[in-house]
Amino acid sequence: MAQAPHPVPFSVLDLSPITMGGDAGLSLRNTLDLAQHAERWGYNRYWLAEHHSMPGIASAATSVVICYVASGTSTIRVGAGGVMLPNHSPLVIAEQFGTLEALFPGRIDLGLGRAPGSDQAAARAMRRTLSSDPNEFPQDVIELMRYFAPAEAGQQVIAVPGVGLEVPLWILGSSLFGAQVAAALGLPFAFASHFAPTMMMQAVEIYRSRFKPSPQLDRPYVMLGFNIFAADTDAEAQLLSTSMKQAFVNLRSGRPTPLPPPLRGYENDLPPAATAMLADVLSCSAIGSPDTVRRALTAFIERTKPDELMLTSQIFEHSARLHSYEIAADIQKSLATSHSKPPAARSA
Repeated sequence: MAQAPHPVPFSVLDLSPITMGGDAGLSLRNTLDLAQHAERWGYNRYWLAEHHSMPGIASAATSVVICYVASGTSTIRVGAGGVMLPNHSPLVIAEQFGTLEALFPGRIDLGLGRAPGSDQAAARAMRRTLSSDPNEFPQDVIELMRYFAPAEAGQQVIAVPGVGLEVPLWILGSSLFGAQVAAALGLPFAFASHFAPTMMMQAVEIYRSRFKPSPQLDRPYVMLGFNIFAADTDAEAQLLSTSMKQAFVNLRSGRPTPLPPPLRGYENDLPPAATAMLADVLSCSAIGSPDTVRRALTAFIERTKPDELMLTSQIFEHSARLHSYEIAADIQKSLATSHSKPPAARSA
């Protein structure tokens, strides 16, 4: 009997949204609440992302928020999706995530990206200089890997905590560059298809075809980002999605804002360029009732064949965001159940 395909795990990417009328404290408390629910619902990991000078995102101090979430949960993996390595020295990141791994052994992930997670002004404020070259990212990753390896005789600089700890590294990307780095280093690859889907299939093909096994990973492992706006009805989900649509148009227009409340008829008055931009950005999305979302998720999984999906749900009301993730978790369980069933016998 042929073995059924392994069900695809679902994970959470939380941008810790600061909503209009709210503040960072409320956002971070909601982040912990969502993480605790996600753990109970069976999500695989809970990731937070490094962004700076963004009025709608509270996770700038990513390792601090990871510690907060990990301390309030007990089994779900918690990590960075991701840390923007050009903003930091590899030693500092090794020490931060070595500390997290020492506190929460076996639960910490470290996803790495090369974008600044901000605009150039914020990048300059963080780094004090922009003389560093983003193309040095692979060398920075290799340096970071060495800090987590067992210390060698005569090694002058040691990450404490960090040295000898097994902190899984991931390469994040929204272009072909990250796919090539992940393949060359034998690391798992997470593609940001939830906001930059254009090169997704090409990046995945490059990663899988060029992958070289490493001590961390013996075969390619692909995680894809995917937007979820799930509600009891299609109409309600479409309305909920307008918060993220407004925020994204504002960001691309150079005026980032906190996450706005839903707005009926928002897309009716958008200029064609903004409408086209949203259609592209949301091409890896499921917006609708449970049945609609299930169909969209199933089609996406069949088309892309990911090893894992990282779901993000930018919804204004916290209770509605919880409900969206709960619906997705129920769908994942039903898909896992259907995978586990043996194929039906053919009639003679």
